[in-house]
Amino acid sequence: MTIRLYDTSARQIRDFDPVKPGCVSIYLCGATVQAAPHIGHIRSGLNFDIMRRWFEYRGYEVTFVRNVTDIDDKIITKAREQGRPWWSIGYENERAFNDGYTALGCLPPTYEPRATGHVTEMVEMMRTLIERGHAYEADGSVYFDVRSWPDYLELSKQDLDEMRQPAEEGITGKRDPRDFAMWKATKPGEPDWETPWGRGRPGWHLECSAMAHKYLGSAFDVHGGGLDLIFPHHENEIAQAKAFGDEFARYWVHNAWVTMSGEKMSKSLGNSVLVSEMVKNWRPIVLRYYLGTPHYRSTIEYSEEALREAEAAFGRIEGFLQRVTELAGKTVEPAAEVPPAFAEAMDDDLGVPGALAVVHTTVRQGNSALAADDKDAAVARSAEVRAMLGVLGLDPLDERWAGASEESEDLHGVVDSLVRLVLDQRESARARKDWATADAIRDQLAQAGLAIEDSPQGPRWTLSAR
Repeated sequence: MTIRLYDTSARQIRDFDPVKPGCVSIYLCGATVQAAPHIGHIRSGLNFDIMRRWFEYRGYEVTFVRNVTDIDDKIITKAREQGRPWWSIGYENERAFNDGYTALGCLPPTYEPRATGHVTEMVEMMRTLIERGHAYEADGSVYFDVRSWPDYLELSKQDLDEMRQPAEEGITGKRDPRDFAMWKATKPGEPDWETPWGRGRPGWHLECSAMAHKYLGSAFDVHGGGLDLIFPHHENEIAQAKAFGDEFARYWVHNAWVTMSGEKMSKSLGNSVLVSEMVKNWRPIVLRYYLGTPHYRSTIEYSEEALREAEAAFGRIEGFLQRVTELAGKTVEPAAEVPPAFAEAMDDDLGVPGALAVVHTTVRQGNSALAADDKDAAVARSAEVRAMLGVLGLDPLDERWAGASEESEDLHGVVDSLVRLVLDQRESARARKDWATADAIRDQLAQAGLAIEDSPQGPRWTLSAR
């Protein structure tokens, strides 16, 4: 068994060789909490949640760090616009992100450090870089000297001499317009912290280098994030960390975007779909299926039609598991191991689409067994399906999803009682061969959003796809 991952730095799929045998260390660039999350933000966390689950299934001990950037130019701008403290903006949106991760079934990180809690580590890193000639102070700010590091741009493969000065940086005492800020000198009305070079606040890139070093050490396995972070963020992280003396990340893994009309989902474009709104209209497990089942390196083009297709596809899986549960008279436990074809797909750069094809094939086999009244085969396929879905965080019979809120359970019970009364009327009509009335009842239930299936155990209802 060898897990293989696409390494952005190498531009190829590589065999996974951990820093420490039997252990995996992952650092994921998490939320910048200037606003509530849209589904594009949550996709990244979800993709790396699946990575973590697969490593754990394969027997690794995983340390998963997902940071929170709680001080940033955008957060300060939002605070000014809304007339609120910057920390209030950050805390509110940090909770919104965590609510989104939790709603879609992401496991909590091992550590979730905030940038503002690690200024001491940042100061130590800057001090060392200045002493080694890789950074310098100018007018109270500290900049990284990109020309001092020959391997700068090793991740994005750009040519330094062809790079333009970042428009938002401007010239503020930098030796080279391409040097980037590690620490920004204080400005009126902005939060600041004391340093040997004066009061100020962290630069975005420095935060992650310092936190990764603190929680994962000088060398760790996987650094993850969205494609948009390759440059400048991850490129600058590498330069700082390696100039400081760290080996840093062995593998760089980047997920693709969720797009709308071909454009990256973004608040600035006004095309974002907030998670808090989506979960009001779609079951969270369906959203997880929709966002988590495409390959992490492929772009998802958002549409209502695609979501409906995902809902219908997941409904077929869920319906099979429900039918086997009814047949067996109890919930079938997951198999101890996933099928080999599923494992092969997951080992190959987290090939979730190929793994999901195995799930659907197994469901079809299970449905054939049900049709043939082969209970043992149906139960065996159900156990395999549950094992595979468990790895993906998509098992509807798992306590995480089956244990819904009491309010939801109570509501389902009320609806079930009402629907049963109507179904009893339909059964009475069928018994007296009044097919017109029976069909009319079924059609009325369909218009209400309920799908009726006649099974050997009697009629059963489910919410129909939109």
